[in-house]
Amino acid sequence: MNNSEIILALLFIMVMLVALARRIQLPYPILLVLAGLGISFIPGLPRIELDPDLVFVLFLPPILQLSAYNTPIRDFRANLQAIGLLAIGLVLATTVAVALVAHFVLGLPWPIAFVLGAIVAPPDAVAASSIAERLKLPRRIVTLLEGESLVNDATALVAYRVAIAAVTTGSFSLIEAGSQFLLASAGGVVIGIIIGLLVTPIFRRLTEDVPVYLMLTFLSGYGAYLLAETFHTSGVVAVVTLGIFYGQPRFNTMTPDLRLQGTAIWDMVVFALNGLIFILLGLQLPIVLQGLSEPPLTLMGYAAIVCATLILIRIIWVFPGAYVPRLLRGESRDQLPSWQNVTILGWTGMRGIVTLAAALSLPLVKGMPFPHRNLIIFLAFVVILVTLVLQGLSLPALIQVLKVVDDGSAEREEHKARLKAAMAGKARLEELAQNNLLTEGQLKKLTHRYEGRTRLYRARYQGEQDEQEERNMQMWERAEQELLQAELDAILALRNEEIINDEILRRVQRDLDLELLRLRNNPSQWIASNESSEAPTEA
Repeated sequence: MNNSEIILALLFIMVMLVALARRIQLPYPILLVLAGLGISFIPGLPRIELDPDLVFVLFLPPILQLSAYNTPIRDFRANLQAIGLLAIGLVLATTVAVALVAHFVLGLPWPIAFVLGAIVAPPDAVAASSIAERLKLPRRIVTLLEGESLVNDATALVAYRVAIAAVTTGSFSLIEAGSQFLLASAGGVVIGIIIGLLVTPIFRRLTEDVPVYLMLTFLSGYGAYLLAETFHTSGVVAVVTLGIFYGQPRFNTMTPDLRLQGTAIWDMVVFALNGLIFILLGLQLPIVLQGLSEPPLTLMGYAAIVCATLILIRIIWVFPGAYVPRLLRGESRDQLPSWQNVTILGWTGMRGIVTLAAALSLPLVKGMPFPHRNLIIFLAFVVILVTLVLQGLSLPALIQVLKVVDDGSAEREEHKARLKAAMAGKARLEELAQNNLLTEGQLKKLTHRYEGRTRLYRARYQGEQDEQEERNMQMWERAEQELLQAELDAILALRNEEIINDEILRRVQRDLDLELLRLRNNPSQWIASNESSEAPTEA
């Protein structure tokens, strides 16, 4: 099989496995890694070696850019201290803890031990977002996990560079390491903002050219990463900064068409990259096993010690990190997070592709292979496998045992936003009526629409929904869906009978599809907007 056939085969396997994972309610990164692991044992298959540069340059920028774009900046700011303690403090603490264990227990020299610590320190962004998306976790936990995953790669990769430099030069300076971290982070932020400011005026001129606009959003992310790396700053921070920049309303130039098509395209591309990443990760087992000279039991013992260190240091860190800063600020006990929520946060330290890519990219030292390279790659692989499978599979059960549930704050906020939007529309309608810009019939219809929306979302926001009215709306929703489906069937029949051509079919079909999607995504608003004053109020 050539490379293109292998990629297509892996994409097909990935799609089937993701569909299976959703059916059995399993985080798909776990199933993909295990599948890749199983495929690697099939005799006769070509060996697929993952190029670390491919991971850092091709895969990582779009994944981080989309995560940063979707980050609620208000929640990120509100939890900045907690995110910093996880993404910077915990990563550095994990690096040191693993280095201590690797030196005193595994017998690795100090510089090599710190390299190992930096490699296995950062939890994975993809695994975190996949877990958070599937499980109904409280909003603050999701914010912390996603915020941590945006920043921790930068911390770990800077620590990794410092440790590599210590191995290759034989010297280490804490002051130099600290200044390098600050310069790399600040430089990444500056480059991300500069790229955003340069590209935004171009975006404003391309709002009618959807394909070019969307392609530029991808290329600008890659450009930010490569430019930052060229200047020896953090490419990860540059891409994250650019994603957050694009997400801010005052810089966002996207039209409704761009938002609809852009969301679909970005989701598809990042989904494909995420899936390939994890299945390729599992396929690296033969490469991981080559060149190992230690006895299998010794290797497994080493791996168990490193994994236990990673899991324990996170659990030990999150509890004082969650409570001490709040107590120092004088917050009451009622404002403190529950120990159950903190426990869940402590158990979500799954590692991923950045860990393996960093291990595989270990450089030559004076023309010779990096010391203990094979052992480091093996330990990194086992850490990923154990944290993904053990913690990922056990997390749903732990959530159920601890009775951690979604606090409903996101839903309440959504009801509030829809209520305020409906009230703003109603106020503008009154202004239009005063200026005689509407006929009496138009005014009556629009007034009824906005009164219905306002009444509906006020009741939901205040928790005063009428059960009978909710049931009526469900009946109305089913009826509207059947009517729209009948319209879609009718235009398809016209096309099949050659009364209309394919272009007209797709034009009308698109309008009906948008109505159907709006109904499915937010049926109550659609119904409240279109229900006539004579609509039945009883089942």
